[in-house]
Amino acid sequence: MTSIARPGKIIALHLNYRSRAAQRGRVPEQPSYFLKPPTSVAASGDVLERPAGTELLGFEGEIALVIGRLARRVSPEDGWSYVAGVTAANDFGVYDLRYADKGSNLRSKGGDGFTPLGPAVLPAADVDPAALRLRTWLNGDLVQDDTTADLLFGFGRLVADLSQLITLEPGDVVLTGTPAGASVAGPGDVVEVEVSTGGHTTGRLVTPIAAGTVPFGPFGALPRVDEQQRADAHGTAEPEFTLTPELRARIESVGTATLSVQLRKRGYHDVFIEGLTSTRPGARLTGRARTLRYLPYREDLFRAHGGGYNAQKRAIDALGPGDVLVMEARGERGTGTVGDILALRAQVTGAAGIVTDGGVRDLAAVSALDIPTYHAGPHPAVLGRRHVPWDVDVAIACGGAAVCPGDVIAGDSDGVLVIPPHLVEEVVDAAIEQERQETFIAEQVAAGERVEGLYPLDEHWRGRYAAWLAQR
Repeated sequence: MTSIARPGKIIALHLNYRSRAAQRGRVPEQPSYFLKPPTSVAASGDVLERPAGTELLGFEGEIALVIGRLARRVSPEDGWSYVAGVTAANDFGVYDLRYADKGSNLRSKGGDGFTPLGPAVLPAADVDPAALRLRTWLNGDLVQDDTTADLLFGFGRLVADLSQLITLEPGDVVLTGTPAGASVAGPGDVVEVEVSTGGHTTGRLVTPIAAGTVPFGPFGALPRVDEQQRADAHGTAEPEFTLTPELRARIESVGTATLSVQLRKRGYHDVFIEGLTSTRPGARLTGRARTLRYLPYREDLFRAHGGGYNAQKRAIDALGPGDVLVMEARGERGTGTVGDILALRAQVTGAAGIVTDGGVRDLAAVSALDIPTYHAGPHPAVLGRRHVPWDVDVAIACGGAAVCPGDVIAGDSDGVLVIPPHLVEEVVDAAIEQERQETFIAEQVAAGERVEGLYPLDEHWRGRYAAWLAQR
């Protein structure tokens, strides 16, 4: 297969990459979709106009499935066999019209040329659907780079799910979602997308962007943007905070007791997660918060939300390297909120730790893992005795502290702290200086000095401290 004809229908997926779900702050329980018109298809090299009067032309590099044979009520195990091939796609849209679509995405994502496909189609028989790489470039800079190992919903499952109600026909296209890194392009920019695996590649799907010249008429919804739309289009409301290895090491060079002092000095008095014990009290915990909220048990709610691939399992599967799963269990210790299998899964994903203000099942097995788990106590009962798994990656309360997705979590043998990302650098610098001073003070006390004027340092001892620093 080397090219693609205009499809009968184009079905696009909202969220499917864990990286994008983390960026959006929600992990879907099931896949959800929208339609794009066949007239939105374009070829590699076709110029796309950003409509006149719009500001936010978003691009989303995606892998497109090309259906090869009639699919109706197929199983997830057989779904991939109905795919003839895969190609590169770009799911363009103007955020300026999202308000008018009320969820349909018809005008915002259905414009002529808004679905470039190609340039080549890789035969499904030649590729492993779980080992595809998707990359997107903006003006030559790599902005998206992910693999299908990061998918929430596999391709076979998507085909099966859609075919429950919709007959998929040969030539139909399914857009399978975009990873983190999608942003906006403007006139003069060039966006390129490539799908590859092993020695196979679609080649780069090239879309130059030009300025539209024909304004919208006054007989329909007109473009409109606000700061929220701008934040969504660009991918984040503010510059992304990164917990680098160097910053992690600096955090772990000081104790949570010292960090707590510096947070209190800045007016943050309720950032300690109370009443927890660590399965690895000698280990440090440092990472970014991912959150899970439980509701009190109610039979009908648990029946609807407690089984299958529920919020608890989705939260565990969505963890990545350096993440800390923080659970709101309302301080309810009368059942387990995590056990050995899910804790092991968190460890395998590279997560930094688990924090729950509820109970832990299989405590001995969980304690034997490398991943530290902070908990309110052991309990053998299963989740459904007291809890309904409800929300993922929302603001929660854990052990009396508010925790937002992305907060920095720091733990040691004294307990666990929540640090707002914008304060981390400032607090850590101050904590390191505080511990330097305390090292000096401890040396003086060990040498027989009185604590008066020394702890805290008065003017005399500050001079002595400066001299001590200079010698070091």
